[in-house]
Amino acid sequence: MKALLLKDKGQWREMKVEEFDKPVPANDEILVKVKAAGLNPVDYKTGQNGSPAWSYPHILGLDAAGVVEETGSGVSDIKEGDRVVVLADMARKGAFAEYLVTKAHTVSKLPENMSYRDAAALPVAAYTAYQALFYKLHIQKEKSILIHAGAGGVGGFAIQLAKYAGLKVITTASEENHDHVKNLGADYAIDYKKEDFVQKTKEYTDELGVNYILDTVGRENATKSLEALAFNGHIAFIAGQPEMNESISFAHPISFHHVALGSVYQSGNREEEMSLKLIGDHLLELLDKGKIKSLVEQVITLNEVPKGLEELETRKVKGKIVAEIH
Repeated sequence: MKALLLKDKGQWREMKVEEFDKPVPANDEILVKVKAAGLNPVDYKTGQNGSPAWSYPHILGLDAAGVVEETGSGVSDIKEGDRVVVLADMARKGAFAEYLVTKAHTVSKLPENMSYRDAAALPVAAYTAYQALFYKLHIQKEKSILIHAGAGGVGGFAIQLAKYAGLKVITTASEENHDHVKNLGADYAIDYKKEDFVQKTKEYTDELGVNYILDTVGRENATKSLEALAFNGHIAFIAGQPEMNESISFAHPISFHHVALGSVYQSGNREEEMSLKLIGDHLLELLDKGKIKSLVEQVITLNEVPKGLEELETRKVKGKIVAEIH
């Protein structure tokens, strides 16, 4: 098969499409012919740092949508020809290839008329947003939320899901993306380059602060975000934990939620792995019914993936980039 090969850690910019052995599914796995693969910041970050679990050459890519070509002997609920969306295991060969294998109980079947490119935009970004909002923060209707980096993948899906759930949504984004995030459902957009997001958030919440925060930026930003939380507020973080010790106060209690969706495959917990299917099923339903958008802004080829990852590295990309494989 053709695959985009990472020859060693740190060499993701030099990846090229070459021939590689086609994988074979184990007893509880399926072989998927990849039609489209989504790009995410985690791809270049892990490509830079590598992983002890990898052998080289490695294949990056965690978002995939395609057709089941073969099933393991223990698989009964997925069959050849099914159209599926996959969140790949970070420790194994990934989606930037013509084929990948994955555990059958983690995939979701695509609605009849859904495109592969739209489905492939979901797994890392939308699943993470969904897990953060519904599994960790347990968001409630008519509450308020601050979502950082609303023009990005996780932020963009989080805005849509929070608005779908009936929340007041505040987000941070550069000024040129304010129309975009408001079209996704944000009630207020804060220009993080020019405005103090804590001050503006307090202004938009009658000085009380927000009930929930989703931080996708990093440790320093997450720490500052604590100042914008209301009494009994909750923060979920995916890119670095806030400084907790100094922030824990009897006078202003808050809750911390660590979101690390990709590590589920290393948990050894089949029930947690199966939650990927539950999340995927609901997101595909929402996308199919027009309740959320796929956020696909660019469609590229497999050969163009390194250039697409370089664009993501600038942190100026709006929405999602998807590579069509077949």
